Amino acid sequence: MPANPEFATRLNFIRGRIHGASVSPFQKLPMRIIRGRLGKRKLLSNPGLTTRPITDRVKESLFEFLEDDLVDARIVDIFAGTGTLGLEGLSRQGHSVVFIERDRLAVELLKKNIEHLKVQDEALCWANDVERTSFRPKNCDDFLPYDVCFFDPPYKLVPKIRDGAKLYKSLQRLARDGVTREGSLLLFRTPRESELELPPEWEFERKTEYATMEVHWFRRRPSELIEPEEPAAEQPADIESAVEPESTS
Repeated sequence: MPANPEFATRLNFIRGRIHGASVSPFQKLPMRIIRGRLGKRKLLSNPGLTTRPITDRVKESLFEFLEDDLVDARIVDIFAGTGTLGLEGLSRQGHSVVFIERDRLAVELLKKNIEHLKVQDEALCWANDVERTSFRPKNCDDFLPYDVCFFDPPYKLVPKIRDGAKLYKSLQRLARDGVTREGSLLLFRTPRESELELPPEWEFERKTEYATMEVHWFRRRPSELIEPEEPAAEQPADIESAVEPESTS
């Protein structure tokens, strides 16, 4: 048994959920896809403390603004959790979606959601560290460049995103040609009244506010306005490379 009791509890819950066992005390209301070709399909959600599934009401409001951007869009869902945002986008005429998530219990549920929806050809679950990733899974050219980027880091990391910080550099890599394109959309979810410092590659467009959260909309600037940077090495899209989840203490 894992040394961390919370980790053990979550692992036992997931095993039971997958195999039809009784409900854990950590269980939340089931998540679902709201609209589109996969509408009304239920999703497994993470009962632990490392993800924050978005409510149906907020998701419906957000995606109403996104309709035109999603048509045939290549999507990346960063800090994906169990994939509710990326799968909703895929359902609403998205072309494909890459999920980037490092928590291995969330990854296990995300894989199950992809299998349940039978979208394995359109969805890639990539167990990777956002602070280190190139955002370019190998041999997945049809998934790139991304048109719509969901960026949903743990709230405790938001104030740490400053020039020189690891996530700041990640957002610079996300803005490279071949990863995104001029005009690609970045949707950054934060707690209310957050102050952000993003790289100049991303131009602020607007902010939408909800009960306890807000979503900041950015567009990628033209390439000639982006300073060149040494490229990060590509990394294999290997689902089995998931690392241990972050401590939630």
